[in-house]
Amino acid sequence: MSAKTLAEKAAEYGLKPDEYDLIVRRLNREPNDVELGVFSVMWSEHCSYKSSKIHLGKFPTTGPRVICGPGENAGVIDIGDGQACIFKMESHNHPSYIEPYQGAATGVGGIMRDVFTMGARPIALLNALRFGDPSHPKTRRLVSGVVSGIGGYGNCVGVPTVAGETNFHRGYDGNILVNAMCVGLADADKIFYSAAPAAGLSVVYFGSKTGRDGIHGATMASQEFDDASDEKRPTVQVGDPFAEKLLIEATLELMASGAVAAIQDMGAAGLTSSSVEMAGKGAVGIELNLDAVPQREEGMTAYEMMLSESQERMLAVLKPGREHDGERIFAKWGLDAATIGVTTDTGHLVLKHKGEIVCDVPLAPLFDDAPLYDRPWVASEPQPRLTPADLPTPSDLQAAVLKLMSAPDMASKRWLWEQYDRHVMADTLEDSATGADAGIVRVHGTKKALAVTSDVTPRYVLNDPYEGGKQAVAEAWRNLTAVGATPIAITDNLNFGNPERPQIMGQIVRAIEGMAEACRALDFPVVSGNVSLYNETNGAAIPPTPTVGGVGLLTDSAKRADFSSMQKGDVLVLIGATLGELGASMYLRELLGREDGAPPPVDLALERKTGDLIRSLIEAGTLRTVHDLSDGGLIAALAEMCLASNLGCDLRLESRLPWVQLFAEDQARYLVALNDPSPVLEAARAANLPAAILGEAGGERIVIDGVLDLPLAELRTAHEGWMPAFMGD
Repeated sequence: MSAKTLAEKAAEYGLKPDEYDLIVRRLNREPNDVELGVFSVMWSEHCSYKSSKIHLGKFPTTGPRVICGPGENAGVIDIGDGQACIFKMESHNHPSYIEPYQGAATGVGGIMRDVFTMGARPIALLNALRFGDPSHPKTRRLVSGVVSGIGGYGNCVGVPTVAGETNFHRGYDGNILVNAMCVGLADADKIFYSAAPAAGLSVVYFGSKTGRDGIHGATMASQEFDDASDEKRPTVQVGDPFAEKLLIEATLELMASGAVAAIQDMGAAGLTSSSVEMAGKGAVGIELNLDAVPQREEGMTAYEMMLSESQERMLAVLKPGREHDGERIFAKWGLDAATIGVTTDTGHLVLKHKGEIVCDVPLAPLFDDAPLYDRPWVASEPQPRLTPADLPTPSDLQAAVLKLMSAPDMASKRWLWEQYDRHVMADTLEDSATGADAGIVRVHGTKKALAVTSDVTPRYVLNDPYEGGKQAVAEAWRNLTAVGATPIAITDNLNFGNPERPQIMGQIVRAIEGMAEACRALDFPVVSGNVSLYNETNGAAIPPTPTVGGVGLLTDSAKRADFSSMQKGDVLVLIGATLGELGASMYLRELLGREDGAPPPVDLALERKTGDLIRSLIEAGTLRTVHDLSDGGLIAALAEMCLASNLGCDLRLESRLPWVQLFAEDQARYLVALNDPSPVLEAARAANLPAAILGEAGGERIVIDGVLDLPLAELRTAHEGWMPAFMGD
């Protein structure tokens, strides 16, 4: 190609003119088409984090239980007894909007590979889903496709989906979010890393054959959408969960054989990123013979093979003389495999195809010298704090509660959860469908269990990115605490719009800073994550959505809490103060049609103090029924607890404005139920924390001080009815 044509091609691949000029300077020549394709994916936002990297450094990433922080395929934490938990969250937003079934399915497959490529057996999946307005013509089809894709892949592989969240908002009409998280278990002394340790070692490809699906997927994931985005369907990968199951078993057996020197899955940017990262991290070179790559289509070019994102593929560097171990294991599991290259001491990526060198570029500019941007940013305009005096009193409290609990975000997602196998592997103790604030999965053969959750409140982040970032971390910490787990670490998925716009970059910067402050205050470090930018269509950005995936440990799974165990005669106690924070609340949005106001401030010291008290009471066996307060405030937590326990209650609120106490979304609060409240009240008093008796459990109605008398059956109909009606079931 001529230099002009290559420059035009670079723009088509998402490279700016100055970035193309930088490539020319790095090479001292014009790149050829293959080299340009390699640079374009490695310098994409999705692979290089060029707009966010300088700010990601603000996160705390170490701690007493952290074995491996950001920089590898997934984070690794110590859970005692020589065992480790490996976990990560990653986005598949753009592919899922274009092709919802395959986009979501391959998101599940990809995040599992990130985990088992480090030596862990996957034991749990989570997903955080954001869809557009239910009235939008595409929303129902997108929900159906995404949910089917998640269930179809996870169920077939045989890994339970135990937690997650699903929201609807018009801000996601043109760009849905599909964030997938996987948690796995490994021996702490048998963690596998991706850095190639030396030159002269065989590079082995194994898994499925390479096709033309997913070419330039990483580039597509780093661009805005427009009205022609459906035409990008060929850039969406096609998944095969049965091939993934074989790949898991073969990979773990290969690791157990002792033959692996380094290993990397082929995810975004496929063979390009896996080979570049392995060689780059090991400070070696790599030479590949593309004629040896297993191919499922005729006449594939070097460009197509390097940029394909075909699924269920791995790349391994084997120890000297161990190639036969790989051959034996791959044959046993029926996988395609081939030795396709060797590590070198050149520091270059060299590609050969049909007897010719089609690429010869230094690895440094690809691996650790991509452009980094300190983009200009502006802070969001502060929203005023709303007081109860600023808002009308609801004329019909019962109607207000029913409307809130049947709103798309608050309504039961049973229709969705029933499509996921939540109990395969037989170690799921609690999941989001059965009435707990976090999923809980037993560490097989032990008393221990892992608690997992995903959380963020986008409306808070939109109105105040800093406080919203703090709250996302605090809510994940609170949800783990509410089941009795000690929070250990988080992964994150930072979903934002176009970082080249200063107001969007301001959301990114301030949300990261708020999250980082919360992580430090709560000893809750970030060990892995993903950044997904350019989530917008025709210039309209999504609400800022920095999703937090949290992992905690229960040393004795018998000492856990949920919110479905309330018994007749139990006393309900609210721990934490209600000051009346209604800004950016569900009440404001669903009852008044407003989305303004400052979100509730997050007092991190108070969060820690209150959560530590709750956890100590669960560990002591005092508490069994606990629910944290978040969306919808006290009335939402109360309604969910009553529905999950199939039991009503009779409450007496000491408030001149009962509707404020019911709907306010003040943070650091928990609703608990137990037969004798004395130990809880005494412990709260000793800790100088507010604790108030609200009433007793019993009957078939939620009765509150003469202001509410709501039959549980009527509430259940409203709460359970919305999703099936929307989906037409």
